[in-house]
Amino acid sequence: MATIKSSFLNMVLTLFVVTFVSATILGFVHSLTKDAIEAAKVKAQNEAIKSILPAFTALGESVKIAAEGTNDSLVVFPAYDAQQQLVGMAIKSYTKNGFGGLIDVMIGFKPDGEISGYQVLEHKETPGLGSKAQAWFSNADKPGQNIIGKNPATTDMHVSKDGGAVDAITASTITSRAFLESVRRAYDTFKAAAQAKQEQPAATTEQVSEGGEL
Repeated sequence: MATIKSSFLNMVLTLFVVTFVSATILGFVHSLTKDAIEAAKVKAQNEAIKSILPAFTALGESVKIAAEGTNDSLVVFPAYDAQQQLVGMAIKSYTKNGFGGLIDVMIGFKPDGEISGYQVLEHKETPGLGSKAQAWFSNADKPGQNIIGKNPATTDMHVSKDGGAVDAITASTITSRAFLESVRRAYDTFKAAAQAKQEQPAATTEQVSEGGEL
């Protein structure tokens, strides 16, 4: 009986040691890669801002605006030219209603509310179907699905199946609805940010570095 107890105790101790060592190693690896992962995300975000807005020389201080109908806030990045004139705003938007869940999108607006571009930052949509969102809604050869150059104030950003003005991705209506939800949320935030800017016009800006980073 003593041998049995001893063996059981040894098993428990061995399992504890293995678990402790594994957790320590995982924590160490995470600490080593955390900064690199964060830097990669920031770089992707900055590149997205550049790609979706009209040419600019400086970014204003980013601000968080409460997203209408949610408890969350969206981040707004105002952009200026050399004369400190606003050339557009990039809004980091999202939806949790994609076929695969969360979709993160950076959407650019000109000062009049016209969509200047967008970049899907992250998604888990079905490869070959919902993953087409990046190309589908910016296809200049298909006016019914292209949202670039459209203003949500005058173009209904819902899929045509729901009475809107945008053609859904073939066989991916759920993804299309979710993507356009993120666009509408971004536009509501753009309007709120524009109103706030009128009330507080002063802005702190950062010059774009030569290396491509913001």
